[in-house]
Amino acid sequence: MNKNCKVLIPMMMDIHFDLIAGVLKNEGYDVEVLKTNHRGIIEEGLKSVHNDMCYPALLVIGQFIDALKSGKYDTNNVALLLTQTGGGCRASNYIHLLRKALEKNNFHQVKVWSLNFEGLDKKNEFSLSLSGYFNLFYSILYGDLLMCIYHQSVAYEKNLGDSKKTLTYWKDKLISDIGKKIFKKLKDNYKKILESFSAIPKNSNEKKIRVGIVGEIYMKYSPLGNNHLTDYLEKEGAEAVNTGLLDFLLFNLYDTIFDRKIYGRAGIKYFFVKYLVKYIEKKQREMIEVIKKYKSFIAPSPFSHVIEMTKGYLGHGVKMGEGWLLTAEMLEFIRMGVKNIVCAQPFGCLPNHIIAKGMIRKIKDNHPEANIVAVDYDPGASSVNQENRIRLMLENARMIANEV
Repeated sequence: MNKNCKVLIPMMMDIHFDLIAGVLKNEGYDVEVLKTNHRGIIEEGLKSVHNDMCYPALLVIGQFIDALKSGKYDTNNVALLLTQTGGGCRASNYIHLLRKALEKNNFHQVKVWSLNFEGLDKKNEFSLSLSGYFNLFYSILYGDLLMCIYHQSVAYEKNLGDSKKTLTYWKDKLISDIGKKIFKKLKDNYKKILESFSAIPKNSNEKKIRVGIVGEIYMKYSPLGNNHLTDYLEKEGAEAVNTGLLDFLLFNLYDTIFDRKIYGRAGIKYFFVKYLVKYIEKKQREMIEVIKKYKSFIAPSPFSHVIEMTKGYLGHGVKMGEGWLLTAEMLEFIRMGVKNIVCAQPFGCLPNHIIAKGMIRKIKDNHPEANIVAVDYDPGASSVNQENRIRLMLENARMIANEV
């Protein structure tokens, strides 16, 4: 890997990706997270990607092409970095679609790097040092914590902007601490972060409608993909609740464990993954236990609880797209009392139509109190129609709350 070239990363999660970019910079890479958000990105995607491909592919590739055409970057000295899960979803083909789009737009010289753990593109596989991988993991833990408590804080803050200032302070501090011993003192930093957010003056008597967000990973998190769904919910007077990125990482790791149980295969990889899962779940539980000590915040569920939620609904062999995890997240939200759920999905995403829309009726049969709305996103979808569907769900939630 040439560390002298500019590395561009498409935006998905503001908090997490800034921390991850900090880790990559500490490893010697010149990294920039693309935060562009305008209609031109969609237009570039439509020109460069076949319209049968899913909306996230169109947006990610469109954002790259838009950046390269902006004139800000030396196209002879730039690399594009994408992650690949290696699953059966079309997302595993984004790399090849991106290369095709680059050729179509006469950017043959632009390098494409893949960050994956499946050996999918060994010639162009992105690599880090061992300490870099640990820092990457810590940055996801910090990102999950900050995302969880920020949205709980911003919904009730008395002084507009206090939560954002605190978030920015901690994000910048953690980025500056990467590579230092203090970055690895997870529990100490958790406590300091929680104390900072706890100190923000809040309207403690106010009780807002909590809305869980599930769906295809890009649509669920990316403001570009979901038309700033989280901001919209907060503007409408709701509290947005999202699950952490670590859950998705564990979901992918558990594939190896469940493959062993179902098909009797996996080899030595199974034992390594089993140890890795045990370590990650332990670290996740440590974070959750620290949050539980602060009464002003609601801690997320450990992944071991989420796994159990699919009983009677789906088998763990259902793993295309977000697989059993999406259904489990909806059920876990309901168990936690978050009965209002937005399921964000790309139009025409077959896995999501099975594990999301296909499971909503079954979930509602068993949980009549569930208030779930599925919202499709694609280049031609009207944001007004999407917002109207969400607004209708919120009105229904308010009516139910007033009846209780």
